[in-house]
Amino acid sequence: MFALMLCGALHSASAQGLERELEASEKATVSIKNRNGRIVVTASDDQKGVSIKAESAGASVSESDVVSTTRGNLVEIDVRARPERDRIDLSVRVPSRSHVKVISDAGAVDVIGNFALAEVRTNTGTIRADVPVDALRLNLLWEASRPRYFGDIELPKVKEKAGGLFEISGTIGDKKANRDDRVELYLTTERGVMLFNVDPNMVPSDLRERPLTEAVRAIVRGGDSSLVDAIRKVSPKYFSDYAKTLPPPKETPTLVQRKQLGVVATPVGGQLMRVNVNVTDLHGRALSGLKTSDFTVIENGQERKVTDVEPANAPFNLVLLLDVSGSVEEHIDFIRKAARNFIKTVSPQDRIAIISFRDDIQVISDFTTDRALLSERLKDIEAGGATALYDALGYTLIEQLKALRGERTAIVIMSDGDDNRSFISFGAVLDAVVESGALIYPLYVPSGLVRESSVSAPERTVDPMRTRFLTLTTRAEAEGKKLAEVSGGVYYSVTRLDELQKAYDDIVAQLRMSYKVTYASNLVGASDRRVRVHVNREGASVRLSPVVETAAP
Repeated sequence: MFALMLCGALHSASAQGLERELEASEKATVSIKNRNGRIVVTASDDQKGVSIKAESAGASVSESDVVSTTRGNLVEIDVRARPERDRIDLSVRVPSRSHVKVISDAGAVDVIGNFALAEVRTNTGTIRADVPVDALRLNLLWEASRPRYFGDIELPKVKEKAGGLFEISGTIGDKKANRDDRVELYLTTERGVMLFNVDPNMVPSDLRERPLTEAVRAIVRGGDSSLVDAIRKVSPKYFSDYAKTLPPPKETPTLVQRKQLGVVATPVGGQLMRVNVNVTDLHGRALSGLKTSDFTVIENGQERKVTDVEPANAPFNLVLLLDVSGSVEEHIDFIRKAARNFIKTVSPQDRIAIISFRDDIQVISDFTTDRALLSERLKDIEAGGATALYDALGYTLIEQLKALRGERTAIVIMSDGDDNRSFISFGAVLDAVVESGALIYPLYVPSGLVRESSVSAPERTVDPMRTRFLTLTTRAEAEGKKLAEVSGGVYYSVTRLDELQKAYDDIVAQLRMSYKVTYASNLVGASDRRVRVHVNREGASVRLSPVVETAAP
């Protein structure tokens, strides 16, 4: 604990922001109000006073916009409310074991570090706490909605109280710890989301406790640890009930050996490594006929010897993943026609499976080369409901593609990209995509139900987490591009049917013309491996993806 004495303050201001340093000693409480901006409060051992940093993406922040005063043991920081385009986001650093009180309306609030006590109140803003849990006392209150929360710790049960209030209270860790060693959290919101010791990117779209879908039950049976853990955190009761019906796993399940994001090289024996390389010209056309002398491999900044290059021309196993949720229900005839066009475009030797999804999956057809059967099965599509894109993608990786390890696999996603019902987060499914070795081709077709002007841009959103729960996500395009990037596929933004056909033609060209490039490495077993490949052709563009080899018997 500390008391802040305003003996002097250092000020600095940039074109858009302001910084202020306040001297501090023991036994004070820091009170922070920022009604319509974001607030991040960090407690750290090396912080000796209170540091304030105020920033705005709009109008410049003036001295009068941030008022800091002391009255006895109370330090108050009050940020002037401004229009949304000029809102002020506040970062405050305080010493460890501080007492802080934070008030916001719609803005997200983060409290990070070892606090003695943190009190936070919002109306609709997300509250994220990242604090020690060795001796944690908490009281969480939702005043006008059912609880929505997610965390890396097991919380006490929710209690419904008089007046429509919902409360979670209790102690985690050492229940007998002295107050001087305890962290106390008192978090109150009307309709906000609460997060605990978790990366916001790992938070799924729907936090309501609900029965497991068919897709999610299949993922649980598959046993991929990160996906299963994500499901358990969202619906612990339903997860536990279903898990009790399953036999114990015979072995530790996984897709393939876990890779870090961006690591695309696969060991193939001795000091040899292999990458999959797609090469296109300035017009996006695949380049054929490349030889060993055309390739240069750079690994961790050092050139490596290319030992072999061979075309990867084996047939593909393709999954067509179709969004038939309510947001695209009016376009179901368009979706059927687009799917049939894709079936006609791919090579006859490629096997195709079709899966549609809304809040759950519907397997339209398992893998087959029978194009007439696939076309006929598209009549079975049922549209309507919410969008569980990442559950459907996780299901496809686990249920459809896991058994095909070592074969060439790709997933073509046709969707508006707006996931609003998955148990699985984008971050969790991204890890599974990297492990699978499957190429991902997101074809995002805007539904047109929400105009672009009605949604704030991601960098201007006061509370990105709240935006995900109350409106169409603004991150769909960025997440689609990331899925393509980490897998070695391509992202397509499509608004007209003729653009869709061009995308199909491009995908088929990419699938038909890729190369397995083998090179000699002296970094066998290295955990940090970054690979770049250059092609000795003017204007050549290179994309890399992992080569998933069949395990030795």
